[in-house]
Parts: sequence; structure tokens; C-alpha cells
Amino acid sequence: MESDFYRTPKSTPLMRFFWKAAGGDRYILDRATYSDQIKYMCLGGIVVATGAMAALAGGYAFHTIFEPRGSALERSFDIPTTLLAIVFGAVWGLIIFNIDRFIVTSTGKGDGTEAITWGEFKSALPRIVMGAIIALTISKPVEIRMFKTEIDAKLHEEQLLLRKDYETRTREGYADRIKLIDTELDGFEAERHDLLSRIKKAEQERTDQLQGRAGAGAGNGPLAKALENIQTDLEKQLNSLDTRNADRIAELTTQKKALLAEMDTELGKNEKVAAGLDGLLMRIKLAHEISGPWISLFITLLFMAIELTPIFFKLMLIKSPYDYLEENTKELMKAKQGIYIQYNYYKDKQGLERDLVRFLNVEKEILQQEKLLETQKRLTEYAINKYEEQIKRKIDDSPESFIKIDAGDSFTTAKKAEALDVENA
Repeated sequence: MESDFYRTPKSTPLMRFFWKAAGGDRYILDRATYSDQIKYMCLGGIVVATGAMAALAGGYAFHTIFEPRGSALERSFDIPTTLLAIVFGAVWGLIIFNIDRFIVTSTGKGDGTEAITWGEFKSALPRIVMGAIIALTISKPVEIRMFKTEIDAKLHEEQLLLRKDYETRTREGYADRIKLIDTELDGFEAERHDLLSRIKKAEQERTDQLQGRAGAGAGNGPLAKALENIQTDLEKQLNSLDTRNADRIAELTTQKKALLAEMDTELGKNEKVAAGLDGLLMRIKLAHEISGPWISLFITLLFMAIELTPIFFKLMLIKSPYDYLEENTKELMKAKQGIYIQYNYYKDKQGLERDLVRFLNVEKEILQQEKLLETQKRLTEYAINKYEEQIKRKIDDSPESFIKIDAGDSFTTAKKAEALDVENA
């Protein structure tokens, strides 16, 4: 806008982009003051910045959730997950940008003063709640990224403890089953060891007898032969025992090997189990433990302040030339479209003042249709009357063509169609 007393600076493409983000009208802003242009540029900048932060936070949260699991201190760069995180972050940022843009553009300017009244705050409360929720979703991923080094160290300790606990519980789970097998095998071994001891003892006694160390004469006498028979009988018992228990011992040995192999397999999963601890929820929990409640609250409040600033800023805006130009444009548009509003025209049942909205173009169309229907009704009545007069003249000229007397002196209609038309008329 140019005049003798003021010239509005020409806007730049970047400024117009921020205007659009804030929901400002470029046509009006190009004709408003420079302060109005800066106000809406700052509003748009906050909305764009919030969307960008949401994109970064959403992308990092997505990457944290879907990245390959492993040791917290040994992270590998996964290209597919990174690309998907970038795409998700961009989409998430656009969603938050659109929601913020809607919140800002749908927030009114209050009463045009710097003070925020209770009524203004109450009307803006739903938008404040929505903005607070968005701020929370943005702040948590950023928080875990800020304390990533401390979280990784703490998480690594938690993973080691989990691995040790998992290994202990796994061994305890298999210990009882293996102990039952070992007990039965030990029973077989004890019985066999007893027979071997007896055989060895009999063999030693027979040797002593043969060599004369038993106190009697040396040689293979009756006592030596008796000891030989005892040894032979014990060896038969040992062979019988081995034959009888061979299948069961082989079965128990196989079961024990299978249990040990299964236990080794389960123990091999301890790294995978510990890696499962590395999730978004655990990192948020550790971030709260590391930072403490006050630092975490401060970060959350910081993002809430950034998110809610445009809402409170618009409520504190003083009416400027842009606002009056916007209202004037809206009133002109309503007038051009035949919309007429009488403000505070009547009170409803609750005593609240309501506006009377009249749609003049609609009323004009309705009136036109009503008059057209009335005209059509009058013309139809006129046409019927003329038609009746025409039929009457025909009857006057030739009544016998309409009346016929039969043999029974009864009257019938000669021209039923015409008579019916007359009756209907």
C-alpha cells in the first residue's frame, strides 16, 4: 500500500511462506503495516519450527523403536531403518505442522487487548490442551537424545544384569531335571561299583591264597577254588547287571545330552533377551532416572512454551490495521453475497443475546419462487375458466351432440371424455 503518509514494505517469498503457515491473508498483509507483517511472520516461524522439531523427534523415535537390537554401547548403522525413519519423520512433521496451523488459525484474537480474560482462556482451553499433548510427544524423544550417552551406559549395565539373571534362572530351570537323571545314573553306578569292589576283593583273596599270604599253605587248594567260584559268580552278576541296565543308561545319557544342548541353546539367547531391553519405553524411563524430575519437567515445559506461544500470543494481540482490514473484507464479502447480520438482535431461552442472520439472496430466490407459483396458479385458473366457456358455447350450438335418449328414457353421456373434462374442471 502506498499513500502520502505511509508505504508498506514489499514482502519476500520467505515472509509470504511464514504468513501462509500462520494463516495470514497475503492480500491484506501486503496492504497492512510492517508491524502486522512481522507479527504474522513470527507466528508462522513458530509453527514451522514446531513442525521441524516434531519431524526430528518423530524420526528419532521411529529409529529407536525399529533399529536392530544389540548392546547399548555397540550400535550399527542400519540404512533401511534410517531411510524409513526419515520418511516417517517427514510425515509426522507435516501432520504436527498442519495441526499447529489449524490451532493457530482457529484461535481468535480475544477482545483486542493485551489482557487475557477468563472467558478468552476458557474458549482457548481445548486448543491449549491439544498443544500440550503435542509438546509432550515432541519433548520425550528429544529428551532421550539429549541424554543418549548417559542412557547408553546405564542401559548397558541393565543389559548385563538381565543377562546374568537370565542365565541364572535358565540354569536353575534345567538343574532339577538334570539332577533326576544324575540320581538314577548314580544309582546304577553305585550298584556296579559295589560288584566291582567285591570282585576285586575276591580276586585279591584268591591271589593271597595262591601265594600263601593268607596264613595257609600256598597253592590252588579248596579255599582258592572256592574264592575263584565266588569271583566267577560276581563277574556273572556284573555282566547281568550291565546287560539289564544298558538300555536305560543309554536312554538317560541321551536325555541328559539333549537337556544340556537345550540349556546351551537357551543360554545362547541371553544376548538377544538383553538386547530386547533396548526400547523406547526403557530409554524414556532411564532418562527420567538420570535427569531427575525437575530437569525432565523443565524440558517438557520448554517445549510446551514453544508450542503454546502462538495461542497466547494471538489472545494478547491488540487490534491493528490488519484486523480492521480483515473484518472490512469479510463484511464486504458477506454484503456481496447478500448476507446481512443484525448483531444482538434477540435473546434465546437462556437469556443469551443472539445474532439475526439474513441471507438476502436466498430470501430473494424464495420470494421469486413464491410469486412464480402464485402466477402459475392464477394462469391455470384462467385457462380452466376459458375452457369451460368454450365447452358451454359448443353445447349451446349443438346440445343434441352431448345428450342421447335410449329406449328406456334414460340419459347417457354422448361424449364421456368431454363431460369428464368439464366435471373435473
